[in-house]
Amino acid sequence: MQTTNTPLSKSRLQIDFELPPERLTRSIDAATRRLSQQHRISGFRPGKAPRAIVERVLGASTVLDEAVDLLVEDAFRQAMREQDLAPLTSPEVEVTQAEEGKPVIFKATVQVRPEIKLGDYEHFSFKPEIQAVDETMVEKVLDELRESESHLEPVDDRPAQNGDYVIVAFDGAHDGAPFLGGSSEQMPLVLGENRLYPGFEDHIVGLRKGEDCEFDLVFPEVFAVESMRGQTAHFKLKLKELRGKVLPEADDEFARSIGRFTDLAHLKDELRKRLEANALDRARHEFADRIIDYAVANATIDLPEILVDQEVEVMRDEMRSAMARQGVSEEAYLKVTGKTEAEVREELRPQAEKRAKSLLVLSEIAKARGVEVPDRDVDAEVAKAQSRYASDRSMVRYFESERGRSYIRSTFRRSRTVEQLVDEWLAAHPEAPRLRHIEEAEESLPLANPSAAASGAIVVSDPASLTPPEAAAPSGA
Repeated sequence: MQTTNTPLSKSRLQIDFELPPERLTRSIDAATRRLSQQHRISGFRPGKAPRAIVERVLGASTVLDEAVDLLVEDAFRQAMREQDLAPLTSPEVEVTQAEEGKPVIFKATVQVRPEIKLGDYEHFSFKPEIQAVDETMVEKVLDELRESESHLEPVDDRPAQNGDYVIVAFDGAHDGAPFLGGSSEQMPLVLGENRLYPGFEDHIVGLRKGEDCEFDLVFPEVFAVESMRGQTAHFKLKLKELRGKVLPEADDEFARSIGRFTDLAHLKDELRKRLEANALDRARHEFADRIIDYAVANATIDLPEILVDQEVEVMRDEMRSAMARQGVSEEAYLKVTGKTEAEVREELRPQAEKRAKSLLVLSEIAKARGVEVPDRDVDAEVAKAQSRYASDRSMVRYFESERGRSYIRSTFRRSRTVEQLVDEWLAAHPEAPRLRHIEEAEESLPLANPSAAASGAIVVSDPASLTPPEAAAPSGA
């Protein structure tokens, strides 16, 4: 078999094939057996009819076409193996010669993994930036812990305010007629959360228990009920119950009640330590992101559209999963936002392109550095998946498959490559603060109460709860 490769734009490759005549002869024999198995031919057992009979029944062109298809498929797979190529699509095939006694000539055009030319990814001038922890941040965490230990008490001496728990009865009408979801006798609300209609709760703030009010409300153009979009409704409302949140005092007794703390100063000291550790974790994460961005900016990649398309679909799956956890379907999201699936894909495309480039560059750096992942590490992750998805057999089968194991291995290779780059920089700059490995286990605050523990865990483990959110890290980073 003779092949000639011609690189095309966007990592497409044209491969010209010339196969000796005897390969077509062997392929015709295989096609004859296959066709005689697929079609009932009188007087012969399946797969045993001779070529002349099969051609008489099905036509000579049918046998030849089947033989050429089998030969092309086999030759293409052989070329991929011998040249260690990873096709991203099925090939577009054009056969120019396929006659018995003559060489078979065809060309296949296929999308392959793009060539990545690495630039500098080690000699960057930036360094980790660690946010200082001040007393305001400690007090914020302390307030959140107090919030988790709060309780509700009836309020009779003041009007409703944001943060209060209320129960209201209301009737809404549009053009004098009731509408779906426009009335309730017992509607519980937490003022300020805006869980019902936009602007609805603003008319409850300032009311006292037992008071009534009437107001008009214009529904937004992206409202879930299509018939009410942009329409004005008139509401009559009564505040039936009002309860306020009472927080415990920030004192020594409170500190001892939520965990193994001797006093309030001890609790604050532990909170400060956790916030400082959290700041180091965040600094390492952001530093790793900047290294990735630097490497991608200096690399040369002819990124094929199919990889961007695939990453867009990955991001859509991630978005669906996130919405599902909040009880929102993609269909409902599209209806409320007024967007089409095509518009959502287009919005995701720039980030998908960035992620695709990051994954490719990290994989190439891992290859250049010889980063390998032992089978035992993959086995351990498969075992975790078997436990985590015990009730979802399809997910377990995926992670147990070669494809799933390959996904685990490549993800580990990329993440360990980034960690290696961070560690090398830290080793070369001993004056820099120690940045803990992302994989190192988090210590937790010694909180006794489950609700306080939940609040403490959110504050300690989620940097976004303490500082402005940053762009998400590329997949596998």
